[in-house]
Amino acid sequence: MPVYSYRSSTMDGTIVEGAVEAADEKSAIEKIRETGAIPLKVTIPKEGMKWRIRLKTSTGDLLTFTSELSVLLGAGLPLDRSLNILSEISENRQMKGVVRSIVESIREGVSFSEAIQRHPDTFPRFYVNMIRAGEAGGVLDVVLDKLNEFLESTKELKDHVVSAMIYPAILICTGGLSVLILLTFVLPKFSVIFAELGSSLPLPTQMLLSFSHTLQMTWWILVLLLAALGMYLRSYIRTDRGRYRWNAFQLRLMGDVIRKLETARFCRTLGTLLKSGVPLLQSLNNAKDVIGNQAVALPIETVLKGAKEGKGISAPLSSANVFPPLALSMIRVGEETGQLDAMLLKVATAYEKSLKEAVRRFVSFLEPVVILAMGLVIGFIIVSMLMAIFSITDLPF
Repeated sequence: MPVYSYRSSTMDGTIVEGAVEAADEKSAIEKIRETGAIPLKVTIPKEGMKWRIRLKTSTGDLLTFTSELSVLLGAGLPLDRSLNILSEISENRQMKGVVRSIVESIREGVSFSEAIQRHPDTFPRFYVNMIRAGEAGGVLDVVLDKLNEFLESTKELKDHVVSAMIYPAILICTGGLSVLILLTFVLPKFSVIFAELGSSLPLPTQMLLSFSHTLQMTWWILVLLLAALGMYLRSYIRTDRGRYRWNAFQLRLMGDVIRKLETARFCRTLGTLLKSGVPLLQSLNNAKDVIGNQAVALPIETVLKGAKEGKGISAPLSSANVFPPLALSMIRVGEETGQLDAMLLKVATAYEKSLKEAVRRFVSFLEPVVILAMGLVIGFIIVSMLMAIFSITDLPF
């Protein structure tokens, strides 16, 4: 049987580390609980010498914090002691400082939701509102469980999209680097051979050599221009108008993928908030902020207005015309049956699965397009060089 290493806490807050032999992770957790300890982290050690690249993200830190706090509160530990334990075992220095700050705020008499609200870079607004709802209803541990599920599904979706785009990104980088090497290092070597041929060179070769020579002479100007253009576009996209136009272009380019992504985000956030007891209008405000594409987010304002007027959300969402018809139909059914929160979570789950398939199709289309484009460029360079070489035999000597 495999041996699992673990980190646990006793009821008085003492951190204990050790190892336990068990058939699987679930059995290991049960064995740790039988000793009276609270399991915080259970992992199976990896054999062999392996390099481990650890990429910590704010989402990962927040997920770890939420998961461990949920476990401690569920075991019956008070909030302040649970936070003290987390401040000691946190592996991220920045998160450790945030937790200690929260503990100090709570000792000053501030509520947990108010304490985390002082750290907006770590805790999003929807997170704070869910914690506040949990405090008001006396079900903080239940709300933390729902937050943990929400963050896990969000992180899984994000990781899937990022991993799917890695290969096309590598293709573009390696293809661009190959073209750059051919133009700046390989072609100049051949230009010495072709220098005496003058106008006898084929037109494609002359064009290619001229471009290579220009690139060699003015590369630093091109770099400065690209840097200036990048800075301008970056500052322009940060404006409301620029961001909207950029998001609208993305929506036209990858409409199916973006609509499914934003539908899943909106529905999961809204459903989780409603299930946790957050009022509808407040939940809509938070769910709207989760949407990253402004071309989709702006029409949601009409949904918020319609909800304030007592129209519900299904009719205003249909008028906004930003979500797929199936999602709108399911939301309408949830509203009619009084199970809007559960139906929203079902919509989110369905569209997260559909999004993965949409991303797969988009990547499967993007890969051959990138390969074809790079092949055409590199093929043009090679054919132009071969045409010049073959033209040497046609010259009179």
